[in-house]
Amino acid sequence: MSFRALVSQRDENGTVTNSVETLEDAALPEGNVTVDIEWAGLNYKDGLCLTGQGGLVRTFPHIAGIDFSGTVSESSDPRYAPGDAVVLTGWRVGEAHWGGYSTRARVNGDWLVPLPKGLTTRDTMIVGTAGLTAMLAIDRLESEGLAPAQGDVLVTGASGGVGTIAIALLARLGYSVTALTGRPENSDSLTALGAKFLLGRDDFLAEPDKPLEPARWAGVVDCVGGNILGKVLKQVKYGGSVAALGNTAGVALSTNVLPFLLRGVNLLGIDSVMQPYERRIAAWSRIAELFDVSAYAAMVQEVGLEDLPAAATRILNGQIRGRVLVRPDR
Repeated sequence: MSFRALVSQRDENGTVTNSVETLEDAALPEGNVTVDIEWAGLNYKDGLCLTGQGGLVRTFPHIAGIDFSGTVSESSDPRYAPGDAVVLTGWRVGEAHWGGYSTRARVNGDWLVPLPKGLTTRDTMIVGTAGLTAMLAIDRLESEGLAPAQGDVLVTGASGGVGTIAIALLARLGYSVTALTGRPENSDSLTALGAKFLLGRDDFLAEPDKPLEPARWAGVVDCVGGNILGKVLKQVKYGGSVAALGNTAGVALSTNVLPFLLRGVNLLGIDSVMQPYERRIAAWSRIAELFDVSAYAAMVQEVGLEDLPAAATRILNGQIRGRVLVRPDR
């Protein structure tokens, strides 16, 4: 049998190019579950893979796509049988292992989870790695004591996939959410998702920078890192926490010890790539209960494989709002 995929190649100069090709099943990598892919997502990390940035892909030819959903066609894993609907996020699929920009994938069954009850395969890719990461961040903040009565929660990088879904989930949980964004044209969309207050990135960074600033946030979902995270830490209330999960504003962190020593602030790292099976199941179950797919519809766009290289450039340039769904059969 054959399948259709967006194949990335790297030339002798290190330039990565992408083209849609038809491959035979024999080309698929090793794995004990084969999945017919119905939907995939476009994430910031996918943009890096498709453009050859960040050193995430070491072996070519390659098929990117760090998350996908579909139906099992073959399995030697007793947990999955042909016809089962499944979701995959993380585990370096799309980086070290061929991923979701294809109509077929062969993977390790440990990397999959059954389709969450109440969600379709398309729904799960609206959520995707972005939404799973947002849910894991909220779970971790609440495990450290965050509750709606404690005050405002800040979401940075609010226009992106993680940020928009974090706003929607936090609002459903009853939190007062402030959205920090560098894209004021998205203000109405962020308010529709549940943000009560909007804060412009430039205005935020223009405020006087002090070792310790007025306490404003009961908790923070930080999607960007860099100088924004450094400033946010100085504004967290006593005993509050920051869930750090992105680096689009840079990997360097300039801060000082006063927020930690004088306010007991917690900086929590959130990783969605290597999450254990049970934790992924729990997070997806909570997403299925909380996430309103129809309310998020305006934040979703669909593309085919041919559209992905251009979309990858846009997501790296901060020009994507919400979530991009990929139909590999298109």
